[in-house]
Amino acid sequence: MLPVNAMRKTNAATFAARRLTSGSTRHMLPAAALEAPMTYENILYETDGRLAWITLNRPEKLNALSNELRGEMFHALKEAEADREIGVIIIKAAGRAFSAGYDLSPSRQASEGNPYVHARSGLPDTGTTHPAHYDWSRHVLMANWTIWELSKPVIAQVHGYCLAGATELASFCDFRIVAEDAQVGYPPVRAMGTMDIMWAPWHLPMTKAREFAYVGDAFSGKDMAAMGWATYAVPGEELGAFTEKFARRMAHVDNNLLMYSKRSVNRQYESMGIRGGLMSGTDVEAMSKHRPEAGEFGRISREQGLKAALEWRDAPFRDFRGAYATAPTDRPIPSGEQRPAY
Repeated sequence: MLPVNAMRKTNAATFAARRLTSGSTRHMLPAAALEAPMTYENILYETDGRLAWITLNRPEKLNALSNELRGEMFHALKEAEADREIGVIIIKAAGRAFSAGYDLSPSRQASEGNPYVHARSGLPDTGTTHPAHYDWSRHVLMANWTIWELSKPVIAQVHGYCLAGATELASFCDFRIVAEDAQVGYPPVRAMGTMDIMWAPWHLPMTKAREFAYVGDAFSGKDMAAMGWATYAVPGEELGAFTEKFARRMAHVDNNLLMYSKRSVNRQYESMGIRGGLMSGTDVEAMSKHRPEAGEFGRISREQGLKAALEWRDAPFRDFRGAYATAPTDRPIPSGEQRPAY
């Protein structure tokens, strides 16, 4: 794929871009709006004709969704939306995974003065600073509505792990094209709390939505296509070419008609209650973090480190971090302090 400055023409007075030594291009904010150019550090942005690619680019962290990465991604989505030459957007990822989910390590926090997050909250801006206790799920839902309301179709190109928060990102895209051997799951429901965004009942048959939301096991890309979440599942070596072919076929439709078609479909789901349903799920997620057993994962993480906590969480299931030899072979189910029933 060619670098941005070779793939499209831009008004030199409006945009600035540069070629990095790695051969990729980091896209800049409008020069008229800023005194100094700004670059993306956690994603790559590329265009070719009617298509734009946003590549999650933290492969050493399995593309864990830090606040800075998410802020850059939302900014790039809006850049692609504003570019009249672009008709379809593809979100993909570098390395061996689409994303392992939200970054649970200290690197999740944005650096001071980062231009892609709100100055007070340190989170991608959603119109509120989310000051309330346990407001994370509300925040990520409000942020992901950006993709829903974007005027252009967005395709998630999924390979490797697509876990927890990454399933939420992909679920808000218009289409999901996945590698047959991709692993899609939500392991935090095993010990941490309910899904931050309860998308499963909107995309899966009821009994499978329950399995996905209760147990946290991973389903293959082929399974997710059979259940209706994925638009297509293809062999991994064909994923990029298939996704591009699908996107270019769609891009033959003019931008305004694609916008109205997307809006029309969205409004049907809104009439069925998707906005209220997902928002109510964030309230339940917050409550699940207050259950008597909720503190055990955090305690282990503080005392022994995040990896130990993840191994503890997944140990009985013998997958993800629980498959490691260092994971406990037998652990009791946390009981917590029992409270009276009301």
